[in-house]
Amino acid sequence: MNYQDINSETIDRWVDEGWEWGIPISRETYLRALGGDFDVLLTPTKPVPHGWLGDVRGKKLLGLASGGGQQMPIFAALGADCTVLDYSERQLESERLVAEREGYDIRIVKADMSKPLPFSDGEFDIIFHPVSNCYIEEVGPVFGECFRILKPGGRLLSGLDNGVNFIVSDDETRIVNTLPFNPLKNPGQMKSLLADDSGVQFSHTLDEQIGGQLRAGFVLKDIYEDTNGSGYLHEHNIPSFFATLSVKPEQ
Repeated sequence: MNYQDINSETIDRWVDEGWEWGIPISRETYLRALGGDFDVLLTPTKPVPHGWLGDVRGKKLLGLASGGGQQMPIFAALGADCTVLDYSERQLESERLVAEREGYDIRIVKADMSKPLPFSDGEFDIIFHPVSNCYIEEVGPVFGECFRILKPGGRLLSGLDNGVNFIVSDDETRIVNTLPFNPLKNPGQMKSLLADDSGVQFSHTLDEQIGGQLRAGFVLKDIYEDTNGSGYLHEHNIPSFFATLSVKPEQ
């Protein structure tokens, strides 16, 4: 089994166990979004600035590795033409559940984002990509594919991991690993991840993630940092994630 399939099965299991990122939004949250009262997350705690999204009504929006019934129902309520891609069947089931409950249409695609994306050139106005690059080894090709499938002027909103979580102990008080963290090249790291039922995860540098967007052709427009939301690092206000807004130039 390749690591992508291990991660798909792991996340399916996490969802069944009540993983916070696999719990669909309530009807009350959906109804508030219909009235324009909403927030969405790319990282654990800080809501995405509404200006990053602009008016999504009528826009073709892709939720990239964004299953779980949390963000896409909000965008559907705001009037976007939504597609969601994820490699976890349970996360996609959550999308179907909310769409059927609230009566909106959404295109649901099960696919591995580490492979070429199954969409046409210039198909989307917005890509919403919450933290998920930590589950794939190479992130550069993802940004290249995002650039390809966005229309000129299209926006890429990404949640990204800065690597801090990979170097600390479970209680986040000691440095126990070196970077890069790549279990495909370090058997000890793979053994530890699988023993903890953590799937197969990878650290990525700023060069890979911001540089990868720039090399793909994007223009970086804005950025913010975020913490884990709980634990020792959070208590000391140490950022472990960041989010970026990037735009595909008009020409």
